[in-house]
Amino acid sequence: MKKRMIVIGGTGIIGSAVAEALEPKHEVIRASRHGEVRADLDDPASVDALFASTGPIDAVVCVAQSGTLTPIDSDRWDEDFDLGMKKLTGQVALFRRAIRSLKDNGSITLTSGTFKEPMVGSAVGHIVNSGLEGFVRAAAVELPRGIRANVVSPGWVRETLAKLGMDPSAGTPASEVARAYAAAIEGDLQGRILTP
Repeated sequence: MKKRMIVIGGTGIIGSAVAEALEPKHEVIRASRHGEVRADLDDPASVDALFASTGPIDAVVCVAQSGTLTPIDSDRWDEDFDLGMKKLTGQVALFRRAIRSLKDNGSITLTSGTFKEPMVGSAVGHIVNSGLEGFVRAAAVELPRGIRANVVSPGWVRETLAKLGMDPSAGTPASEVARAYAAAIEGDLQGRILTP
């Protein structure tokens, strides 16, 4: 059955792959901070305006995220911690707003990114991503009208590593990551963390 969905962050590496994977079967609205269809998680009014303009939808996917690796003794720790908290609070705010715009049996898929093993500079990311995953597990049991919620934790993505000038062989291809988002949207998963 064809669904109507929004991919927030739909112009980035992962977001583009997710939209491309879904577009053959569904109507996909790509939204981003600077795109033609605007949504900025740091600006709740832009998210409200997006939902007001689209009307009822079947799915919301959020792949808009940012963060850096910051050693715990770095002078930038406080600044990067605040940036990380915005990733967490922005997705939680989006989640709560999406509920009102989703049709019955709709779905919300958020993005974390917990690494399998801690590395230098990853403490902020672990706080944010573990918090987001815990939130979705707990909030999923409260959702009304058959709405489902899941999180995809992509880890390192091959194309992102290449863009950063790092060895891409350790990353998962964006097209493979996109399949995890499609499974969250098209299946019956609830409160799950999917790791491609």
